[in-house]
Amino acid sequence: MQDSKSYKIFKTFNVICMACITFITLYPFIYMFAQSFSSAQAVINNRVHFLPVDFNLSAYTSIITESRFWNGYRNTLLFTTTGTFLGLFLTVSLAYPLSRDDFPGKDVILKFMVFTMFFSGGLIPLYLLVSNLGWIDTIWAIIVPNAIIIFNVLVMRTFFMGIPQALIDAGEIDGLNQLQILSHIVIPLSKPIIATIGLFIAVQIWNDWFSALIFLNMDDLYPVTLFLRNIVMGSQMTAASGQAVDSSAVTTLPQTLQAATIMLVTIPILAVYPFIQKYFVQGMMIGSIKG
Repeated sequence: MQDSKSYKIFKTFNVICMACITFITLYPFIYMFAQSFSSAQAVINNRVHFLPVDFNLSAYTSIITESRFWNGYRNTLLFTTTGTFLGLFLTVSLAYPLSRDDFPGKDVILKFMVFTMFFSGGLIPLYLLVSNLGWIDTIWAIIVPNAIIIFNVLVMRTFFMGIPQALIDAGEIDGLNQLQILSHIVIPLSKPIIATIGLFIAVQIWNDWFSALIFLNMDDLYPVTLFLRNIVMGSQMTAASGQAVDSSAVTTLPQTLQAATIMLVTIPILAVYPFIQKYFVQGMMIGSIKG
């Protein structure tokens, strides 16, 4: 069957709309990429748009020779890996019992969890709690307060509810306890949602700089995103004060340093995504509509 004229017009309109959305989405990244490889003079003269102008690596050279950047990178990797494993462990441990019909008090717990999605204690009570626990200037101040995200728990619970009850019953007949059912039946069948939630948690921790700004006072513990934030703020303060670009900025300008740092911070997450893309779409679809 040939497509009708109206359907062809509809497809053409969709392609144009998707192309525009794709361009709008990719242009900031392309612009930062081009700026990071351009000369400071080209950036000052606003000659950088899509491709690098006066190609050079001075911005990257300045970044990779900065010990604070690599120290922040190491801290970010530590925070992200530890926080992702902890977040997945707690999310699975909470979502599975809430997916069981025979779990006592399930409805009350769910209502309490949903309530916390709309109302929170605020920043000051959170800071006082973290301080009283002695977590200031520790990794726990970064990963524990956000270890459980209620949205992630609800999505994973919905996925668990979609697992056939016959498989659970078969495990119980074979003498498996609930922990064994979770580890031998539920988790192997839940790779898509676990990969999806793991990506959500990892991206959130990787991009988080505000928690470090509030709870960390030692430079040695700062994540790389806080290093990037300091570069951005330094660039904005220089522009706001009207300071002229001195001779040292002829090689590297704050904008080029900012762009190079953004590239180095963003690339690891972009490199991970293709490996879990097949799980990502499947996990979000099933975890959102089943149950």
